[in-house]
Amino acid sequence: MHDIMTAGRFRLVTTDTREEAALEAARAIRDHMETTDAPVLGLATGRTMIPVYERLVAWHRDDGLSFSRATSFNLDEYCGLAATHPSSFASYMRAHLFDHVDMRPDRWFLPDPVRFATDETAYDSLIRAHGGISLQLLGLGRNGHIGFNEPGAEATSRTHTVTLTASTRKANAADFPAGETVPEQAVTMGIATILEARRIVLVATGSGKAEAVRAVIHGPVTAQCPGSFLQRHDHVTIICDREAAALI
Repeated sequence: MHDIMTAGRFRLVTTDTREEAALEAARAIRDHMETTDAPVLGLATGRTMIPVYERLVAWHRDDGLSFSRATSFNLDEYCGLAATHPSSFASYMRAHLFDHVDMRPDRWFLPDPVRFATDETAYDSLIRAHGGISLQLLGLGRNGHIGFNEPGAEATSRTHTVTLTASTRKANAADFPAGETVPEQAVTMGIATILEARRIVLVATGSGKAEAVRAVIHGPVTAQCPGSFLQRHDHVTIICDREAAALI
């Protein structure tokens, strides 16, 4: 079951379980792809998104959902990891989505930290060349980060290199092989890049995200909670389970 309401500037969908939240997010992406001639998806990684992609893959396999008209741009990528490294976001996306659907390999993109080091405008220029992102999928960090825009991120930031906080690196450590450390830096879409998406869907689940969800919806717009900048966008849907929505 789920409830739909308006919370601040946002459309808020609250579900009973994490699984239902993932289903609602997957439905939003499916419906967008089926009603948009040339969908351009902004995609996120992390454990919250795995069941979202599992549902999309199942619909592709069982119901013929096609990604053949879609283009995608991922939010971020670690610096210093080869695309083939098992903990890179390129590997994550192949494992959970790209290798299982019919999106053309030349139509999915991730920030390239090596190229970015010589051309900081390349990723934003590529997004614009494909018509801009029509639907951006976001997760939410416990400290309110979106993408890898940590507290202190500037509202005017474009795709840029960021130094990850200790809390973010700790949260992502389980995604790395034993004995490997999480890179200290990543390239991420900036706040301004994210806000240029025509529609945004943010997914947050679990009690650990409740404070961040409250800050995004009801807190002041501040760099100390980068997700709060979403209050400046006109078409944001937030999908939460009951635990993440407990403080709304």
